[in-house]
Parts: sequence; C-alpha cells; structure tokens
Amino acid sequence: MKKLLSLVILLSITCSLSSQGVLSLDSCRALALANNKDLQIGNEKIKAAYYEKKAAFTNYLPNISAMGSYMRNEKNIALLGEDKFLPIGSLTANGTFGYTPGTGQVKEIQLPTGQWVPTDASGTPFDPTKNPEKLVWKQYTTIPKEQFEFDTKNVYAGAITLTQPIYMGGKIRAYNKITKYAEELAKTQHKSGMQEVILNTDQAYWQVVSLVNKKKLAEGYLELLKKLEGDVDKMIAEGVATKADGLSIKVKVNEAEMTLTKVEDGLSLSRMLLCQICGIDLTTPIKLADETINNLTVNPSVGVADIDMAYKNRPELKSLELATDIYNQKINVTRSEFLPSVALIGNYIVSNPSIYNGFENKFGGQWNVGVMVKIPIWHWKEGSYKVNAAKAEARITQFQLADAKEKIQLQVNQSAYKVNEASKKLIMAEKNMEKAEENLRYATLGFEEGVIPPSNVLEAHTAWLSAQSEKIDAQIDVKLTEIYLQKSLGTLAK
Repeated sequence: MKKLLSLVILLSITCSLSSQGVLSLDSCRALALANNKDLQIGNEKIKAAYYEKKAAFTNYLPNISAMGSYMRNEKNIALLGEDKFLPIGSLTANGTFGYTPGTGQVKEIQLPTGQWVPTDASGTPFDPTKNPEKLVWKQYTTIPKEQFEFDTKNVYAGAITLTQPIYMGGKIRAYNKITKYAEELAKTQHKSGMQEVILNTDQAYWQVVSLVNKKKLAEGYLELLKKLEGDVDKMIAEGVATKADGLSIKVKVNEAEMTLTKVEDGLSLSRMLLCQICGIDLTTPIKLADETINNLTVNPSVGVADIDMAYKNRPELKSLELATDIYNQKINVTRSEFLPSVALIGNYIVSNPSIYNGFENKFGGQWNVGVMVKIPIWHWKEGSYKVNAAKAEARITQFQLADAKEKIQLQVNQSAYKVNEASKKLIMAEKNMEKAEENLRYATLGFEEGVIPPSNVLEAHTAWLSAQSEKIDAQIDVKLTEIYLQKSLGTLAK
C-alpha cells in the first residue's frame, strides 16, 4: 500500500510537471527520493538483509537432504578364489560300523555314495589303521567358485538424511542476531542516504532560486544603466556632461551585460543539476515555485545545539551502534567454532544390489538414527587467537562510535553558530539594502536635477546592486543553514 501511494504521488508530480513545468521544494524532494539510484540500491540492500535474516532462522529447523549415485564396475565380487570342498556330513567308527570294539580291527565297510575322507574328530586327515576308535568319516562335496560370485557390475545407492542441530556452540543464535542487526543497519543507512539526497536537493533548489533573483537583479541593473547611458548621451549633446562620463557609463553597461551572461549560464547549469538530482531529463524546461516570488519571506531564527537530540536521531551513530553489536556477535560466532557441537541425525539408506538378504539384484534399505558430537580438543590456541582478533575488531567500532560522537557534537555546534550568524547577516543586509535604496533615490533625484554628476549615480547604483545581491545571499543562507542544522540533528526528513 505504501509503495502504491508513493507511485501515485510520483505520477501526479510527473503529470503536473509535464503540464505546467512548475515544481515546489516538496515536489523536487519527492522526485529526487523516487529516482535516486543510490536509494534504490539501498532498498534492495534492505530486501537482501531481510531475506538473510529469514535464511538464518532456518538453521534452527531440521535439514533434509537426498543423495543418489550409480556406479558401473568392471568385475563382480567373488568370495572364493577357486573351487572349494565343503563338508556336508560325517560318520563315526563304532559298534557295527567300521570298527569292532576291543579287537582293534577295522571292518570292511560300505560307505554311502559320495566323497568320504577319514579324519579325526577335529577334521584332520587320519590313517584308519591307527587308533581306529578315533576314526571319523567325513563326507565332502565340491563347491564351484562361480556359485559365490555376486552381480555387482551395476550398483545403485541412495540416502535421505535428516539433520537437526541441538547445540552448535551458540553459533546459530549469534548468526540470527547478526542478520537482525544487519537488516536494521541497511534501513539506517537508507535513512542516512535519504537525508543526504534531501540536503542536495534543497541546495540545488535554492541555488536556482538565488540565481533567478540575481538574474532579475542583473537585468534590472542593466536596464537602469542603459537608461542612464541615454540620459548622459543627451547631456553630452547639450554640453553639460563630458565624454569621459559617457565612456564610464558604457564600461559599466558592458560589465553588466557580462555579469548577466554569467548569471544566465550559471542558472542554466543549476537547473540542469536540479533536473539530474530529481531524475528529470536535463533539457526539460522547469520552473520553481519560489522563483516567482520577488522577495523571499525569511524569518531569522535562533540555532540551538541540542546534542542529545543529535545522538538520538543521527543515523550515522545508529549505524555505528549496530556495527558494534554485529562485531560483538561475531566474537560469539568465532568462539563457537571451538566449542562442542551436537546434532541429531536420521538416515534412510537404499541400495541395489541389496546387502540385507544376500546380494540380491533389487532395491533394499534400512533407516537409522544417531547423535553426532564434535568436541575440539587442541588447536594450538587458534581459537584464542581468533577470538582476540574478533574482540579487537569490536573495539575498533567502539572507538569509531566515540569519535563520531565527538565530531557530531562539533558539527551540531558549528551548524547552530552558522544559523545565528546567517540570521545576523540577514538583518544587516536588510539594513544595508534600506540605506542603499535611500542613497540611490537621492542620487537619482540629484542627477535629474543636475546637481550630482553621473559618477555618483554609478556609485549609488553599484552600492544598491551589491546590497541587493548580499540580501539575496543572506536570505538563501538562512534557509540553507537551517537545513544544515536539521541534518546535523538528524531531523531532516521529507
């Protein structure tokens, strides 16, 4: 809604500009704030910081990931290197089978079909004519090695893993605070940029107004000199003035024309600068609302150096305070790297061939859960060194904050003095203007009566021009010094 309202205001200003070409100070400020590229970059930085804060919060939540792989092997896995004999049965020589107790004789026996080997009880090959009472007949079968080969040429594997941080040494909490401070820092820097844009806009605006009034002054002065030049030419023709008087007037006329040209060039450049600040095409013919006023209404004010207000409102101080908070949290982040960390882990693992029921050529899997603990033991004091470095960086921002407060205190006092000085200059300029106007009136009357020479009239005109120019400068200076004081107090806003 706020963005929509700003867009509507901007469009209405643009339409008004295209139809009338007249801009007020507020309109110029609105256009400058809407079109300034640095402020647009600042808005994007605020968005980036906002999403960074959102991303930091997700570190509290479980993390789920999936992994899959495929592998083509050259050979299968073989558990036997060659054909093996496997015992499958045994018969003991006793009683009526194979051995007559007490006689020491081995009977003629007929073993069942198969491969039989005489062994002792441990399975060692045995001579049946020796100690026949220990004779055991074992039956073996031949196992081909191919029966113990498994098809593993095509292997598929996959896993789904869930990781839930439990304790990370305070890193997650510190990182969330850092991103929160970073978002506030981006907003504060944007506010500082807005104040700078407003200040530049006001400077350019009042510069145009000042030059417009000086142009009017120069045009009026040139018109008076040309009238005086005509009067002197008539007096020379009548023999009541010398050619030297005429040449002096002509020199002044040329100087006035040069001054008017310089003022017009400066005014054109100042209008272009204001257009550039407002984001308007430089060739757009604009007029300012205050440039049509013949005499600016300026009330002298008293500048008050409210240091506490400046400390409260200056965005630069707020930025340094936030930077200090960020670096203090970076100490915690650095320290957390050398503290124990605990995480809960859960997996579901699947593979083909499946190893859970022999090597079957199908997918089979299992789940597992566990806890992972990481405890740093010894790093040759690396953690201590890094923490001390982070503390040093935090102290740097504290020193910068203290230094900025001292400079802001000085700036506020200087701005207050300049406001008071500008007010005094305006009062003096207005008094000088009154005297110059009175002097010019007497000189003009005396010249018309023929009792005052043209040189005195020129001096009176020059004094009046200087007084009027100083008055305009003093009026503009009062407005600008008030803006500088607002900027130093941090209260300058659109």
